[in-house]
Amino acid sequence: MRKIYPLILLFLLSFVGLQAQIVIKDGDLVGGQTYNWTKNNVYQLDGLVFLEDGGVLNIESGTVIQGLESPTSGDNTSALIITRNAKINAVGTASEPIIFTSELDDLTGSLTADDSGLWGGIVILGNGVIARPAGEDQVEGISSMEPRARYGGTNDDDDSGSLKYVSIRHGGAELAPGNEINGLTLGGVGRGTEIDYVEVFANSDDGIEWFGGAVEIKHLIAAFCGDDGMDWDFGWRGKGQYWFVIQGTEVGNNAGEHDGASPDGQAPFSNPTIYNATYIGSGLNATADNEFALLMRDNTGGTYANSIFTSFKGKAISIEDLPAASGVDSYGNLLAGDLVIQNNYWWEFGAGNTLDAIVDKYATGDDPTGAGVIAHLSNHGNKLANPFVCGISRQPDGKLNPTLAPGSNASEGAPVAVDNFYDKVTYHGAFGDVNWASGWTALDLYGYFNEQCETTSTKDVNTESNGYILEANYPNPARTSTTVTFTLPQQDAVSLGLFDQSGRLVITQLQSTSFPAGQYTQLIQLGDLPQGTYILTLETDQVRLSRSVVVIN
Repeated sequence: MRKIYPLILLFLLSFVGLQAQIVIKDGDLVGGQTYNWTKNNVYQLDGLVFLEDGGVLNIESGTVIQGLESPTSGDNTSALIITRNAKINAVGTASEPIIFTSELDDLTGSLTADDSGLWGGIVILGNGVIARPAGEDQVEGISSMEPRARYGGTNDDDDSGSLKYVSIRHGGAELAPGNEINGLTLGGVGRGTEIDYVEVFANSDDGIEWFGGAVEIKHLIAAFCGDDGMDWDFGWRGKGQYWFVIQGTEVGNNAGEHDGASPDGQAPFSNPTIYNATYIGSGLNATADNEFALLMRDNTGGTYANSIFTSFKGKAISIEDLPAASGVDSYGNLLAGDLVIQNNYWWEFGAGNTLDAIVDKYATGDDPTGAGVIAHLSNHGNKLANPFVCGISRQPDGKLNPTLAPGSNASEGAPVAVDNFYDKVTYHGAFGDVNWASGWTALDLYGYFNEQCETTSTKDVNTESNGYILEANYPNPARTSTTVTFTLPQQDAVSLGLFDQSGRLVITQLQSTSFPAGQYTQLIQLGDLPQGTYILTLETDQVRLSRSVVVIN
């Protein structure tokens, strides 16, 4: 099923064949001038187009900007670059977003998530502080002979304008040989810049990358990107809330790849604070190089709080831990309190379903067994438990719903942030019971979303997959024992265990026990378990299924 949301469809059909196509070359935007792009035109970027010092670009809601795949300029690709001391004001609405996309995109959903690298992307350069020895740097991929591509300075309050309800689609082409561009690159961008409701869809490199600065962003999406979803570096110290990453089964690396500085000891190291992220990986059986949910390295600090990380091929988290003689590392920031991972849900990782399994180990570091990272996660309110996201799908089949199922424990209990930048919500993840990504994104246009939460109870989530069935236990609620029945479509090794709400394994019923195809029943003795709700999990190399078990005394 491919859904086209009504208001956008009406808007597009009204102008197909009627809009003027205006080609924009680099020389068409100069410093000190104001430009107004309006929705009655389609603007086509021909090569690398720089908005120079003192220039202002205002873009009306509903405007479409296309990048030429083979520019006449001789550049490898087309991209829009907002230089230091210039401003872009691209302010769309939920009903009329501003769309940056390829010239090959007819805006009706004819392209797919596999169509990436068709043009470049958007680069915004500011005067914020960056962790580079000279205090400034050249944005990656653009010739060092191009002075307009410099960024960094001393002003973390710098204002590069506004992006709101902006969808950036099918980008990531090479700026230079072997050097692809992010969907949105933010180099030294200051907190005076407003960024809210921005989607990057099907970019062949990272979705969004920060290089220093202190910009603050809400409602951010990186969907089906070829490399990482969110990538920070060079001392970014901003804030974020409501971030959503979903990765495809064929391509995609880490949901978050986070670096501190270059060189590692350069000040200031990255130390942003992110609340309410939902990061969905490539799935346990993906072919993508989906190694970690979070990779923290090169002396990064930072905070992830009240978030959800689920369905990743590999491990959950890697915090770089170098031998003491090697200098600074991210594990040192964890010990110092500059790297904090708190009050998050972790669920469904290919490496296993225990903290010991999902934490990356550095054998030659100060924490070779991962005990320090495990202790940090355990002591900071993290839960290895199912958050019960309504629906996960990486296909345009109308089955993706990133909101939380009614009754999910993740829908409440999250401590609110004190800082006034953050909305005071008590649910975990980027979505409560409202999908704010509906109606203006490529995810919606291409038919990924399901408007209804098909789950009516947490007891009915993830109970059947590919012929594997975990039936409801009986009795439920239970006192001293309960019986569970499961079905296998083929011979497989089964692990069956009961977990408490913190993710701690409290009963091991089966441990990699081989069964032929068939239906089986297990009597689970509950002993003197405290009263409460537990998660019964069946796991094989093929699937992980779960049911809620209520114990009463």
